[in-house]
Amino acid sequence: MTDDHNFPPADEGLSPNPDIEITMEGSSEDGEQLHQDEGSEQEIDGEEVFGFESTDLGDDSNQVLAIEHVDIANTADQMLGINRDDLENDKQVLDFERNGHDHNSEQMLEIQCGNLDNGIDRDTVIDDQNLVSGAKDYLPPVVGMEFESYDDAYNYYNCYAKELGFAIRVKSSWTKRNSKEKRGAVLCCNCEGFKTMKEASSRRKETRTGCLAMIRLRLVESNRWRVDEVKIEHNHPFDPERVQNCKSHKKMDPGSKRKLEPSVDVEVRTIKLYRTPVIDTVGNRSSNERESGNQVDQSKHLKLHQGEAEYISNFFGRLQLTNPNFFYVMDLNDEGHLRNVLWIDSRSRAAYGYFGDVVAIDTTCLSKSYNIPLLLFVGVDHHLQSILLACGLLVDETMETYIWLLRAWLSCMSGRPPQTVLTDRCKALQSAISEVFPRTHHRLYLPLVMQSILDKLEVGASKVFQDVLNRTVYNSLKADEFEMAWEEMIQHFGLRDHKWLQTYYEERERWAPVYLKDTFFAGLVTFPPGDCMSPFFDGYVNSQTTLKEFFNIYELVLQKKHQKEALDDLESRKYTPVLRTRCNYEVQLSEVYTKEIFLKFQVELELMSDCFNVTQIHANGPIITYVIKERDAEGDMNNARNFEVMYDKVGLEVRCICSCFNFRGYLCRHALQILTYNGIEDIPSQYILSRWRKDFKRLYAPDIGSNVIDVTNPVQWFDHLYRRAMQVVEEGMTSQDHYTVAWQAFKESLNKVRLVADRHVQ
Repeated sequence: MTDDHNFPPADEGLSPNPDIEITMEGSSEDGEQLHQDEGSEQEIDGEEVFGFESTDLGDDSNQVLAIEHVDIANTADQMLGINRDDLENDKQVLDFERNGHDHNSEQMLEIQCGNLDNGIDRDTVIDDQNLVSGAKDYLPPVVGMEFESYDDAYNYYNCYAKELGFAIRVKSSWTKRNSKEKRGAVLCCNCEGFKTMKEASSRRKETRTGCLAMIRLRLVESNRWRVDEVKIEHNHPFDPERVQNCKSHKKMDPGSKRKLEPSVDVEVRTIKLYRTPVIDTVGNRSSNERESGNQVDQSKHLKLHQGEAEYISNFFGRLQLTNPNFFYVMDLNDEGHLRNVLWIDSRSRAAYGYFGDVVAIDTTCLSKSYNIPLLLFVGVDHHLQSILLACGLLVDETMETYIWLLRAWLSCMSGRPPQTVLTDRCKALQSAISEVFPRTHHRLYLPLVMQSILDKLEVGASKVFQDVLNRTVYNSLKADEFEMAWEEMIQHFGLRDHKWLQTYYEERERWAPVYLKDTFFAGLVTFPPGDCMSPFFDGYVNSQTTLKEFFNIYELVLQKKHQKEALDDLESRKYTPVLRTRCNYEVQLSEVYTKEIFLKFQVELELMSDCFNVTQIHANGPIITYVIKERDAEGDMNNARNFEVMYDKVGLEVRCICSCFNFRGYLCRHALQILTYNGIEDIPSQYILSRWRKDFKRLYAPDIGSNVIDVTNPVQWFDHLYRRAMQVVEEGMTSQDHYTVAWQAFKESLNKVRLVADRHVQ
């Protein structure tokens, strides 16, 4: 928990940077003074770059210090801002773009995301709804917009101004000392300021009104220009016809548009998006062939009913104000139609830091052509319950769409991919995973594979066939055993010419357990078969559920899941299991594991009694290989099976051929027997995963980052207080004593706040 800090004193001195030279362009007659702004600057190329801005306070002799802050709500027409500069981590860029567009409305928006700390990232939100009625192709500027060059930034603001009906000029700019390299600039409305006394006596018509509309640009990381400050409001009417002949619009370069190619470097994690107004499109969603990898038609878009686009935007806008660290991004085509959406709440982003090792991508709604084209990223928590890690709405199931989705999700998670990703057999999704997660283990979700085989084969309803299929898939300990058993099954049931089944066999290394012994599954898939995890929104979403209905129940379902996790945490901490063996391992892990995990581990302890006849078959220095015999389920020793277990005496490492630890996350009975055989009284620490521990402290409240906030900004008051309160709530849930202390602290704080309010009333 971050220690409390007081707000920095307002009169804290900030020394100017001698390496920055300031120049005035086009507005020297106004006599503006330039002021230093370094409230949240970062080091760029080893040098500290400061932004300077001219002011109009009327006193040329006085310089006013302006502390920069992220203006979350520049105007009533803009939603929450895009980036915060209060983290110390290196920044990574999330740069959204539609592929291959060449359109005047192209704008490149980049979002700064700090690295996760325990899976906790800072606020990163995109609001893509244009609420300024005059703009058609160019959205109003917002803090955090970035451009690849100064010319790009100037051209964008100039085009936006031309569309709206005003002209711009460079109010000021600054360069590095002894260099012509521009480091920052202020672009303002041409009506900014007032004429000097000398100019006022001239016959030229007065056009200046003291308009404050402007954007302040700063060079970051030596090659990108960021919008640091924005003022949208104008104090004069627009005149689109008159401004056509203004200087800034006359010199517009018609060929200034540049085709922005998407980066293919996964480590850069770059996705580009063009910000355009969201437009509703009424119609029914058409289904696509799931195994198609064809290029996407750029004209495609989500088929939304009237008002649903606005509903989505309003829903996200409300969540981002009340849910710290909430993230969403909308992908739109050139006409402003909504194509794809991805959103992640703050708790899910935090949970990814604890349970992001294994992730399943649930495409049930897509594969079954539900009314809502919903896709889910799902993990499993310390109680073996499903947890939501992100939601998406997709226009289609092409490789390009999936690449957009995966890169956006990966960037939100600070570029840290999962160890294992589980999916269905969608070819486009498989190809996208190979490109975006090249080092991740991509496996097919086994319950879906098994169910698909049973559903599509005529013999699938046969109990005999089901038993044979289960034995072949789940009981094979070596690859040659599986292949021989599969061949016998094909031969016996006359499935030799079934080409569809042959394609499954060719992909066996992605789903058959015998080939996946080095893949960590964290219990997300059970071997042998058990009750597979139900869909996250099971019972709440069906084929007829509408988009509005889904968003209406979305928060309710999350709340119920969070409450269940809190109750399971409490139950696990109070749980005192009945010990069933005399093994010391049972006592050891009864104090560590959550209730659900311990009960499953206890089964392995009980089955140790079926293991016998430990025989050493090979030794290579400290590494010894044993064979253990195990009775069958009926206790028949004649049908005993042999399990090979390797044991390293030096590293206290043990590995069984059944690979229970990788599949389930805890040691099997065979490995436990070998540890006992070698006199190891406690299970080595590397085999007690923190993801299963009931005493592991998990805080889902986002890191509050810096305590330096704008004390005049009510939005930042709320944000800061809410984060602090959520940290108290999370800590207060750990025990009854913690709860009592937290509740008492809340009551005392509320009384103190009310006393202050009463004094103001008096």
